[in-house]
Amino acid sequence: MSSTTTLHKAGDPSGEPGAAQPSEGLKAGLKNRHLSMIAIGGVIGAGLFVGSGGGIAKAGPAILVSYALVGAMVVFVMRMLGEMAAASPNSGSFSAYADRALGRWAGFSIGWLYWFFWVVVLAVEATAGAVILESWVPAVPQWAWALIVMVVLTVTNLGSVASYGEFEFWFAGIKVVAIGAFVIIGMLAVFGVLPGSDNPGAGFAHLTDTGGFMPNGAGAILTGVLMVVFSFMGSEIVTLAAGESEDPRRAVTKATNSVIWRIGVFYLGSIFVVLTLLPWNDESIVEKGSYVAALDSIGIAHAGQIMNVIVLTAVLSCLNSGLYTASRMAFSLGERGDAPKAFAKVSKKGVPTAAIWGSVVFGFVAVYFNYAFKDSVFSFLLNSSGAVALFVWLVICLTQLRMRGILMREAPEKVTVKMWLFPYLTWATAAMIVFVLGYMLFDDANREVVLLSLLVAAVVIVIGVVRDARRKAAARAAQAC
Repeated sequence: MSSTTTLHKAGDPSGEPGAAQPSEGLKAGLKNRHLSMIAIGGVIGAGLFVGSGGGIAKAGPAILVSYALVGAMVVFVMRMLGEMAAASPNSGSFSAYADRALGRWAGFSIGWLYWFFWVVVLAVEATAGAVILESWVPAVPQWAWALIVMVVLTVTNLGSVASYGEFEFWFAGIKVVAIGAFVIIGMLAVFGVLPGSDNPGAGFAHLTDTGGFMPNGAGAILTGVLMVVFSFMGSEIVTLAAGESEDPRRAVTKATNSVIWRIGVFYLGSIFVVLTLLPWNDESIVEKGSYVAALDSIGIAHAGQIMNVIVLTAVLSCLNSGLYTASRMAFSLGERGDAPKAFAKVSKKGVPTAAIWGSVVFGFVAVYFNYAFKDSVFSFLLNSSGAVALFVWLVICLTQLRMRGILMREAPEKVTVKMWLFPYLTWATAAMIVFVLGYMLFDDANREVVLLSLLVAAVVIVIGVVRDARRKAAARAAQAC
């Protein structure tokens, strides 16, 4: 029996219906170096490189506060998830824990919503990668590049979990090295000590010399929050991957404890460098993208192409992890009887083949919709999955409130990672997430996303509640007989 199986059983001492069931098939193929890089790279999405310019234009230097607020929220959510995952590593992660703590309907609902989110992301990222590749090789049409990228990463995931881990190790490694180098070189240029730099090196002056630190007022910070919150999605992937690692508890604990510096360096650090190299209202930040504009200001040749390589790496990383994450969530749902049983079956290499194909087929269909029905069907898919990240984080908060008591009653020795200031900080984090969702309803750019996401969530929850009620009725009928 694999270490994964043992840990799943240890995490389910109750044996209650609906609790996370042991996995007999997934293999511990991820090494500690894989998990470490997945944890680091999981918080660095393509959105950080592509979308930060718009946030800077809206909030000015105060966008740093927006990133700090969302970063703190993610740190708290990861701490809660880390508490549960360290005590009971599971390939279904928060879906399995919600199943146990809140009810079968909750695990079913959030699991399928999360799966839906990632298969839509597959289409978005495949198209983004295809755009870059087509600019390099125009002879191959964009749709063909999207197909090639999807096929290559599907084959990677079908091979073994180790092949996924190896690809992600190198993808994430490139992102980490690139941002680390950007921060170091940028800070040298900020203080005017970088040899050959074209930047005048104004120190921290640009943070306040163009309209002050909050040129568009304090309200712009909240607008900035809405613009940056979605670039943080993916930090929770490591808790799903931990179930297939050599030492799940150690991996989860390490990832949870390091999330603060990861967000601090990669998000706050890199955006801080951009804001100190250039005035926040420099037109090039929006036109070229914040990182390209910053590199151009230093005088680094071919900055645009360098950044395209890094963004392509981030896109491939997101695709690779998205397919992995969607398939493992489908696998977990299949194990618990909330998805087709075939999803819970694995190959001889311990890979959930049917779950991978089920996820990638929807991804291929979504890619087709992106080209054939971009402004109708695909727009609906994109908008109706847009707020799922916030739903997931909210469910993690509510689940942890219940799971702490369950774990302390049944296996207190396994609670090696604890949420700070429990339960007050958990409630405060949940309140902040609800506030962000509520604020989105009053924002013209985000209202449709929230309403459509709520609609889809409501449909899935109703299905989950009905399924749960029927399951309980069937159980009572069986007992009566």
